[in-house]
Amino acid sequence: MKAKTTGRSGLILPGILVLMGIYLAVGIITMDVPVGTKQPGPTFFPILITIAIFVIAALLTVQLIRNPEPVPTDRQCYRSYSDWKTVALVAAGFLAFALLLVPAGWLISASLLFWTVAFALGSKNRARDLGIALVFASVIQLSFGAALGLNLPSGILEGLIG
Repeated sequence: MKAKTTGRSGLILPGILVLMGIYLAVGIITMDVPVGTKQPGPTFFPILITIAIFVIAALLTVQLIRNPEPVPTDRQCYRSYSDWKTVALVAAGFLAFALLLVPAGWLISASLLFWTVAFALGSKNRARDLGIALVFASVIQLSFGAALGLNLPSGILEGLIG
């Protein structure tokens, strides 16, 4: 007879999401917003993301409680493995993004990040991925500037954008 907690290890992810949502909510509440900031303001997108995180955590929890993962009878039969090459490439992309954000600017560093993640996840069309990454990073930069009045770092492209 199986225990009611068998196959529920997936509940760790919703727990992590809830903790991340709480962290973001505290950050939003304690954020110093200057008086006279035009709407929707700098807390708008963080609030949307925080709400989405809590909704996803709730939906994952309900799904995992209703349909627990089957526990294999053969302990030697693993159904998944860790793809450390992909994890390392994505981590390197995030590290490069963090190091290049100020000197190279948002457009270049975000494009590199998006391209690196696409490459790490197995995309074969590198030129198309770079084009999509540039368009995506540009749309985000324009959205932040137009909708929120916030300027993302321009880096070496200071005179061209920003």
